[in-house]
Amino acid sequence: MTMTNRWNRFIYRLWSPVYDSITGRLFLPGRTLALEMLALQPGEKVLLVGVGTGADLPLLPSGVEATGIDLSPEMLAQARNKLPACRAAVELIQGDAQALLVAENSFDAAILNLILSVVPDGRACLLSTLRALKPGGRIVIFDKFQPDNSQPSILRKTVNFFSSLFGTDITRAYSEMSQGCACAVEQDVPSLFNGMYRVMVLRKKQPAN
Repeated sequence: MTMTNRWNRFIYRLWSPVYDSITGRLFLPGRTLALEMLALQPGEKVLLVGVGTGADLPLLPSGVEATGIDLSPEMLAQARNKLPACRAAVELIQGDAQALLVAENSFDAAILNLILSVVPDGRACLLSTLRALKPGGRIVIFDKFQPDNSQPSILRKTVNFFSSLFGTDITRAYSEMSQGCACAVEQDVPSLFNGMYRVMVLRKKQPAN
């Protein structure tokens, strides 16, 4: 199935009331590790792309300024319910993460947890995030990827047909969506399900002199 914004709006409207109860405990270790590896510092501005129900918001440290973006108004409504538990100052924006919705070169860091496998075009999402970062800014990614330099098996493609119906693609390879992007991988560690999920830290390259 080809994923679209229209379908994602529909499926995540259905997901929104139950998403935290179904996935919260499962993904908490990966989210926690991602925030530890990003190592946000007081005074930094962080962009949460695909903030969803706001599961990452309570993990943010105090003293940071956060902006969360999500396509689904219903998921954002769940995120707003978590704002009283947040130590960071948080602004939430409804919109398409494949487009640049904030000022260029304005954020110190970004969080891409479980979004590059969800949006119709993961590369467009990554590129818009990089545009939002200052030179030298960093991104943390917690997500599932097809192993680099390999093709999805028939079984994986079959499973992906059904997983796409629920709003996620398990056949995407990070190396393909990041090809030619102005960033470098600084850390890449296995996470859930024997490394099917990974936590990666990227650094936006400095412009050439």
